[in-house]
This record gives sequence, C-alpha cells and structure tokens, in this order.
Amino acid sequence: MKKIIIAIDGFSSTGKSTLAKQLAKKLHYVYVDTGAMYRAITLFAMRQGFIADDEIDEISLTESLGEIELKFIFNEDLGFAEMFLNDENVEKEIRTMSVSKNVSQVAVLEAVRKKLVSMQQAMGVEKGIVMDGRDIGTVVFPEAELKIFMTASPEKRAVRRYKELLDRGEDVKYVDILENVQKRDFIDSNRAISPLKRADDAIEFDNSDLGLEDQFQRIYEHSLRVIEKQA
Repeated sequence: MKKIIIAIDGFSSTGKSTLAKQLAKKLHYVYVDTGAMYRAITLFAMRQGFIADDEIDEISLTESLGEIELKFIFNEDLGFAEMFLNDENVEKEIRTMSVSKNVSQVAVLEAVRKKLVSMQQAMGVEKGIVMDGRDIGTVVFPEAELKIFMTASPEKRAVRRYKELLDRGEDVKYVDILENVQKRDFIDSNRAISPLKRADDAIEFDNSDLGLEDQFQRIYEHSLRVIEKQA
C-alpha cells in the first residue's frame, strides 16, 4: 500500500503528539515530534544564558545554531523516539514548565524555523511519516495527503497540561498553566513567520469532549480511507 504524509497541526496541549504516536505505531510509520525540536533549541538557549527575564538574545542564539545537533533515538521500552540534544537525552527536561514558558518566543525566530523546517522536510522524503507541530500542513508539508488541525478549549487544554505536570512531580498551579496556554496561543497564532493556522484542506478536529480511544479510532479510520485512495 502506498505510503503518505500525515501532518497534524494545532494548539498546545490538544493531544497532537499522543495521536501522532498512536497513528505512527498502528500504520508502521515514522513519528516526528517537531515541538520537541523547538523545545530542545529552547533548552539549549536557556542553558547558554540566551534567555533571561522573558527576553531572548536572538543574535547569540542564531550564531550558535551550528553547534546544535538534534536526533530522535527510538526507545524500545517506551515505544517511541526520544529527543537528543548534542547526544544528550533531554526528553524529560524539554517537557518542563520552564521550557514551555520560553518555547514560543524561540519558535518565532526566522533562523530557528529555517533550520528546523529544512531538517523536517528531509525526514519526509520517503513519506510514511506522521509529523505534528504548528506549521506542518501549511509550511513543512503543504502537499501532505492528510492534514489534521486539532483544537480544544483553553480551559480543557490547561487541565490536561496541569495533570500531566503534576504526574511528573512538578509544583505547578492551574492558573499559571491556563495563562501559559493562552499566551502561547496568541504568540503562535500571531507570529510573522509561519503562524499557526488551519490549512485550507485540513480536517478540523475539536477533541474538547472526546476520549483518547474515540479520537484515535475516528482519525485512524479516516487515515485508512485516505491511504486507500492513493493506491
């Protein structure tokens, strides 16, 4: 059966990564979490002191991009690939609230987006890939055979993120999570370069009131129909 590219875009904490992992595993496709790539560069910038008091040293970060090597290495125990920054496993560290607070301002930088979009496009040359992010269906793979745009209310997304961080042992407050979700929505949707928006031919999927299994089954069955049409 002919392989396709599945592009999943949407707001933060809508379950894009969870759905993408499930689809990739079921279809035997490669999964790429582009958000992890932006988070890894954000972590690098934080470690180098390029981010302080909500301000970013764009020049220094841009000049240091050549020092950054990103790799996804599959973890058989987890069943998915983890993010490695310069040969260091940073999968857990990039999911912290401190990185979440800064990732949107790093993602708006032209040099950063140019570097990562080029890497992402190279990953999809052979197709058979499920990629999630903010601009996959509009910029990275505008020719993707299946595009999904995921959304949910800010409140529902904040609750999900809050529970996730609590489960990881982080000391967080719901009100701070909600504020961060709303701030990221605004920045992602209003940035000058590759803003978050639904591609004209993308399926909009609101999962505010859907369980994970119901969501997966609906998208998986639709994916099979799209793949069959390519044969």
